[in-house]
Amino acid sequence: PDTNMTERFDCHYCKESLFGKKYILKEDSPYCVKCYENLFSNTCEECKKPIGADCKDLSYKDRHWHETCFHCFQCKNSLVDKPFAAKEEHLLCTECYSNEYSSKCNECKKTIMPGTRKMEYKGNSWHETCFICYRCQQPIGTKSFIPKDNQNFCVPCYEKQFAMQCVQCKKAITTGGVTYREQPWHKECFVCTGCKKQLSGQRFTSRDEFAYCLTCFCNLYAKKCAGCTNPISGLGGTKYISFEERQWHNDCFNCKKCSLSLVGRGFLTERDDILCPECGKDI
Repeated sequence: PDTNMTERFDCHYCKESLFGKKYILKEDSPYCVKCYENLFSNTCEECKKPIGADCKDLSYKDRHWHETCFHCFQCKNSLVDKPFAAKEEHLLCTECYSNEYSSKCNECKKTIMPGTRKMEYKGNSWHETCFICYRCQQPIGTKSFIPKDNQNFCVPCYEKQFAMQCVQCKKAITTGGVTYREQPWHKECFVCTGCKKQLSGQRFTSRDEFAYCLTCFCNLYAKKCAGCTNPISGLGGTKYISFEERQWHNDCFNCKKCSLSLVGRGFLTERDDILCPECGKDI
């Protein structure tokens, strides 16, 4: 006799004959439906019953549902082939999730849907395309911005609108400005009219609305000492003697012959020289 006809075809687990019955192959072994479901079926998260062999098993993060049990926790609408979000073990359709948990855009007041890019600043949220510069209306994105009066500005627009402009180079002063004659300057633009050295933090003076370091001012405008020919600045309390259109530093006001200081004393003049009465008596 043909051995194939008499070979038994039994359930791999309970050993009952599978002839004429539905069976399921798993790893090349046949199982009756009952044994297969008991051994291998997943339990549905929603109804807690096994997901039978004849049912579609929907899974998400190691959790399983019958197709008919896979619905929104709140509105109960089916989530099969639809986008959804998970919150605290529950699945929600995007609409319910948005109403419950999503933030509203500070600009257009509409919900920022889960999965879309958003910008956040000081507790407020915006759609990425709604977070724009108040002046140029362009999206700020990841660029730097400056908030002012509940509006946000990209840096170039803020500088154009609000930053002071240097009277010298006409560009915006964002940090480290200097105020001179109630006008703003960049530190590096506020320089001596003569030698172009920066005057910020230095002593300086001005003439005809131009600023000068003390050295340049003295060289250009100060009176020259008749004794040493160096400038007499008159700044910082420098004392000097003045006589008939000529000036001397206090320390230079000495007798030409004996070098005696003539400050506070009588003196005589001989052409460009000054003499004490003793040295001048022979004139």
